[in-house]
Amino acid sequence: MIDVSKLIQGKNLTELDIKILKYILENIDDVLQMGVREIAKENYTSPSTVIRLAQKLGYTGFIDLYYQLLPMVKKAAVDLNDYTDGLFSINQQDLLKDQTLQDVELFISNVLSLPQKHIFIYATGFSAIAGEYLYKKLLVLGRKATIATGTDSIGVFENNLQDIGALVVISKSGETQQVIEKLTIANESNIFTVSFTKETKNRVAELSDLNFKIMDNNKLDDRNMLPTVFFPRLLMLFEYLMKEYLQLLNSDKNKIEL
Repeated sequence: MIDVSKLIQGKNLTELDIKILKYILENIDDVLQMGVREIAKENYTSPSTVIRLAQKLGYTGFIDLYYQLLPMVKKAAVDLNDYTDGLFSINQQDLLKDQTLQDVELFISNVLSLPQKHIFIYATGFSAIAGEYLYKKLLVLGRKATIATGTDSIGVFENNLQDIGALVVISKSGETQQVIEKLTIANESNIFTVSFTKETKNRVAELSDLNFKIMDNNKLDDRNMLPTVFFPRLLMLFEYLMKEYLQLLNSDKNKIEL
């Protein structure tokens, strides 16, 4: 169930690099004891190539790469019967452990409280389903919103830049190229950007003005073949943000009446 496609996206890896990475993942129980020299020997290359691979992936060296990948590989190897653990135990404290009150306030002030301009939502694949949910929630709240997915022309976004006040993107992996392209254009156009991604380091999060991190219990399953808590948590986070926004509106209304 290990898919390296999103793990390597945007890292400019060679075919040999990818081969070595797959070897490390497939032999995760042995590679630490083997060491860099033995891994290089098994792949007919030099130790420096293995070290450069780790650095290309954003790690300080092979040891750092190993300890970062180990829990992800072990999680992917768990028996399928164990994947239900945690699916029904999401609470507010757990949901918000990677967010701050300031993050919530920024989302409300820069997205939900936009006076005139549109909120543009972009997502692809499974994330597009969550994007559609957010889009409809915004509409019933009276917000101006537009949604586009991977099947839509880029013109839907580029031709309406002057009307967009905020760009909200959803990318479970944080490495979806179409999403990265939209964020780059938005940043160049001084549009406030928000992303919802998994909690590990990724390019989408780095490009966003505001990033909400959501736990992904199967970080190497980018095809969403296994049960995941990412999307249930994502929808619950949407609801929490809406609740905070409505409470703020109520509070402001009460102040005016007084």
